[in-house]
Amino acid sequence: MIHYIWGFMIVIGIVVSVITGETASVNTSVIDGAKDAVSLCITMLGIMAFWTGLMEVAKEAGIIGYLTRKLEKILGWLFPGVPKDHVAREYMASNMIANIMGLGWAATPMGLKAMGELAKLEEENPTVPKGTASRAMCTFLIINVSSLQLIPINVIAYRSQYGSVNPAAILGPGLVATFISTAVAIIFCKIMDHCSKENKLIKM
Repeated sequence: MIHYIWGFMIVIGIVVSVITGETASVNTSVIDGAKDAVSLCITMLGIMAFWTGLMEVAKEAGIIGYLTRKLEKILGWLFPGVPKDHVAREYMASNMIANIMGLGWAATPMGLKAMGELAKLEEENPTVPKGTASRAMCTFLIINVSSLQLIPINVIAYRSQYGSVNPAAILGPGLVATFISTAVAIIFCKIMDHCSKENKLIKM
């Protein structure tokens, strides 16, 4: 569907530029946009390499393992259906730590692995229809979307790329926004979990 929307926007842009006689301006904008895109990619690549490397150093130094152990109680509360020593918890912890540090690039692979392990765990339950997302999977997805971040690396990089006088000025508002979004996500998941349990008791 999205490619139809983009295609429609491109065609409309071309038609309007021809009608208004601004074809030259559109061509210039396309070239400038392509140049900015390449420049932004190079900037983001450097930042991604730095922070992802830092995550690897932290992992080898045992910092990630230490933080994972510290998250055990929180993970147990958020995902009561996932066994304590299950590998999915390790992936989920790594994903959350990366997200908190603003490393979405490093968080994504861990998130995908966590979802894979949660799917395997759900397949072991014969009462659940195949292809059905578990509560843990839904909760994990919602928390990922809310994405609590202490350092919004992406936004700071974008602001720096486009000439912001103080790229890090977003830190305070960003922290407040992600804290609220994560709190709302957790509250929503817990309410839905509670409602689901009540419905099961009523059916029984």
